[in-house]
Formats: sequence, structure tokens, C-alpha cells
Amino acid sequence: MVDRHAPAARIKWPNDLLIGGAKLAGILLERQGNAVIVGFGVNLAHHPEGLDRPATSLKPPVAPDPFLRGLAAAFATWLGRWRTKGLAPVRAAWLAAAHPVGAALTSGGARGTFDGLDETGALRLRLEDGGLRIIHAGDVFLL
Repeated sequence: MVDRHAPAARIKWPNDLLIGGAKLAGILLERQGNAVIVGFGVNLAHHPEGLDRPATSLKPPVAPDPFLRGLAAAFATWLGRWRTKGLAPVRAAWLAAAHPVGAALTSGGARGTFDGLDETGALRLRLEDGGLRIIHAGDVFLL
């Protein structure tokens, strides 16, 4: 949905959308029993200043109501695709919209390069010594 308004946006694992290194949007997931609650934050017209990392907003600004309707429809489409076809098509689309394989990353004190996602959606971090670390959760920073 955001790609209609910001084609240059790229996904940073696990939950951010960036434009030129500045955060445009984020997703939070929280498990409640057998359900997962999904929260979205998108800077449609304004963004915070003075943060420890750069932020940005859509240009030109986008009205919330039509954006929300489009986001809900896109979410329903992708959720349906995941439920009927599994993770593989979602993973492929995610990789196509993400920062490129080989991008320098750091996570939990480890430095390396983005080596894609494994079959479960976990991040593959190729370490500087050639080893591989699979990351299921945690903060990841582009270098």
C-alpha cells in the first residue's frame, strides 16, 4: 500500500519502512492467546524531529481515511495469501521490497551483511568471519 505513495520505501527487518535511511512506518505485533494483534504507524503528513534516528513522512501528505481503507484491503489480501499459500509468496514479496542482500547490518553486537530470510522469515545475518547467525527477534540496524 505504501509503495503507491512512496515507491522508494524499503523494508528493514523486522518491522520498519525506510526512505533513504529515514523511518517512514513501523509495525508492531503482540500475541494475545491464540491471536496476534497488529499495529501500524505511518507518518502520513508529519514526522517527529530530534529522534536518535532520522524519520520522514509521505510527500505529498496523504489523507488518513483513504490510506487506512487501502492499507486494510492490502493487509487482508496478504493475510489471505499467507493463509492459503503459506509463507513462500509473502517472503518473496518481502525480499523484493527490502534493502538488498549484502547490505551491512548490526544486531546484538554482531556485524555482518543481510543474507536474506530463512524459510520461517527469520533474518539471515552473514557475519564478518563468514559464519551465519539466524535472528528471530531483536533490533537490527543498517550501517
